[in-house]
Order: sequence, then structure tokens, then C-alpha cells
Amino acid sequence: MDLKEIQNLIKFVSNSGVAEVKLETGDIKITIRTTLEGNTPDITYVQQAPMQQAISAPAAPIAVAPAAPITPASSDDNSKYITIKSPMIGTFYRKPAPDKAVFVEVGSSIGKGDVLCVVEAMKLFNEIESEISGKIVKILVDDMSPVEFDQPLFLVDPS
Repeated sequence: MDLKEIQNLIKFVSNSGVAEVKLETGDIKITIRTTLEGNTPDITYVQQAPMQQAISAPAAPIAVAPAAPITPASSDDNSKYITIKSPMIGTFYRKPAPDKAVFVEVGSSIGKGDVLCVVEAMKLFNEIESEISGKIVKILVDDMSPVEFDQPLFLVDPS
């Protein structure tokens, strides 16, 4: 089950008036509870790993997500730059861990497939990879900030 399917399930449960939904498929268990007043969902997401993987796996699994569609920046002075957008809702992190260095800085040269940042969604840390090569011109989001789907994250000079 991917993130988009989970998001659609949450929207469906919120709009349906159902108090609680439990879903189990393979090693994934999801529980969504809503309050009757505001229909705001309370989500529990559990993904169990086999014992061999659980011993060597990090505390939170890391998934790789391609960056959202890349579009040219709209401003006239930024028209030669390409905007890399968030492929999901979550929390934006510039570092793989608090004690590690940032993935990219302004002025960093990037290649296709390079990890630019991490977006955490429901305790899953998703590495966002570049779909283009170029140079980081501007980082548009502060570290540890919430981001929306399709929110601009980086300006890249493709030349």
C-alpha cells in the first residue's frame, strides 16, 4: 500500500462519518479513528518487518520517493530555474540525521538520482531524489518545517 492510497483512505474515512476503520494487508496494519464532532482522523500505522530485517533495520524505515513533477519557476528573474516540488505532505529535513551533514547547500552541484532532502510522513522517512542535474540556486523551505504536496522545495539552475 503506497502513501497515496493511505491518504485517499484517510479522506474517505473522514468524509464517511465512520468512527473507526482497521485495515490489515500482509505486514501493514492501519487503524483510522475519527471523532464525531470534527471528523479529524487519529491514525495508527504499523509496518512489521520480518525478524531478520528487524535486527539490522534502522528505527524508522527509509523509503525513496521521486520528487514531484519539476516545473520551471514562475517569476521572471527565476524563469531560467527549475523548481523541485515536494511529492507528499510531511516534514522537510535537510539532513539524514541530526548529527549528520546536510544533503545539499546553495551552490551544490546535483545529478539525477542524488538525494536532496528527506520528507517524513507518518514516521516513514522518504528520501527525495533529484530528477535533473544542475546547481542548487535556492532552498525554499526551512529545515524541520511542514510541507504540503506540490510545495516548491528547491530552485535549480539546469545549465
